[in-house]
Amino acid sequence: MSEQIKPDPHRTGPLAGVRIIDLSQFVLGPYATQMLGDLGADVIKVEEPSGDRQRNSGKGPSKEMGPGYVAFNRNKRSVSLDLKTDEGRAALARLVETGDVFIHNMRPSAVARLGFSYAQVAAIKPDIVYVEAMGYDDDGPYAGLQAFDDLIQSASGACGLGQLVDPDAELRPLPSLLADKTCGLFAVIATLAALRHKEHTGEGQFVAVPMLETFTGFIMAEHLYGQTFVPPTGGFGFTTAITPHRKPFRTKDGYLTVMPANQMQSAKFMELGGLPGAYELERFTSKASGKEKVAEYYAMMSEAAASRTTEAWMALGAEHSIPVMRANRPTEIFDDAQLSRTLFEERTLGGEATYRAMKPGLRFSKTPAGIRRDPPGIGQDTDEVLAEAGITRPA
Repeated sequence: MSEQIKPDPHRTGPLAGVRIIDLSQFVLGPYATQMLGDLGADVIKVEEPSGDRQRNSGKGPSKEMGPGYVAFNRNKRSVSLDLKTDEGRAALARLVETGDVFIHNMRPSAVARLGFSYAQVAAIKPDIVYVEAMGYDDDGPYAGLQAFDDLIQSASGACGLGQLVDPDAELRPLPSLLADKTCGLFAVIATLAALRHKEHTGEGQFVAVPMLETFTGFIMAEHLYGQTFVPPTGGFGFTTAITPHRKPFRTKDGYLTVMPANQMQSAKFMELGGLPGAYELERFTSKASGKEKVAEYYAMMSEAAASRTTEAWMALGAEHSIPVMRANRPTEIFDDAQLSRTLFEERTLGGEATYRAMKPGLRFSKTPAGIRRDPPGIGQDTDEVLAEAGITRPA
């Protein structure tokens, strides 16, 4: 840890003192509220008696502790309430009175039927910051439709990004729940902005995070490219991002990504890989077109990369100021010298099973983010949280 960042053990995060009433499930909402919890907020996860439906995603130490749940639900306290009953809804209303933020990713019609639309919640707590992550902006024809990650990736154009590289590629979602997680990040940004407004004015407000509009703006920020102007000056696709050459090179024992900032750095890389004076070699200068020269350049870079091990290239890159980085397969990330030190932490879940937690990447010198609570069992904090609010557990 650098000398500039020395955590104060008496502070738990920049959002200490903020309470989040969290009705979210699956990925988007839980990812957002986990980040708010990492930053010190007291996150009250309100679950139905059967629990968040993500709990049994994948194999874990118990049916309610699958990896899909554990990855998104640390730094929370779980309260189990049956919101189909008057007693459960009354208890949630009392909890709302204690909260600063109310967040959910239910369809607006569904949350209204339970009695917790923005108007209904604001009637209980006028200064509440109410964050609603829905699929689609309510001003369009998709308003109220169900939304999942693949549906949002489909409508946003993300499924077709591969065709910007290879026109024959099939449409398919990017292999990550990228829409859910991206919109979760935007939900955090929106929450923090609304809390800032509340701090200055005392006003709460309704905050909408429509997935399709938010994610499309994110994924197409660079890829509108020539379609940015009217009339267009070109096609879709940020050229440096969609070149087919954009991939790691094979080394003697693995893979390496090389990003020379100038010709001098790339020439040095090829020299270190056994191709001195590469730009003057006949194999390069004889190429007639720019496209042919580009193809030969990457062929020479590939040949150079294959001459050494990944570890040797990492050392040479640092020595000669050439931007390089090992390209890890998912199975190799636990062995990465950086990640094994800064990201992964083994913790005990429920006093029994050991799990890998990924520590918050953000660092604060005065109010450090961190893991204070492991993912909770269904309703394990119900009595504690309700007692704090002066509520007797519903029958």
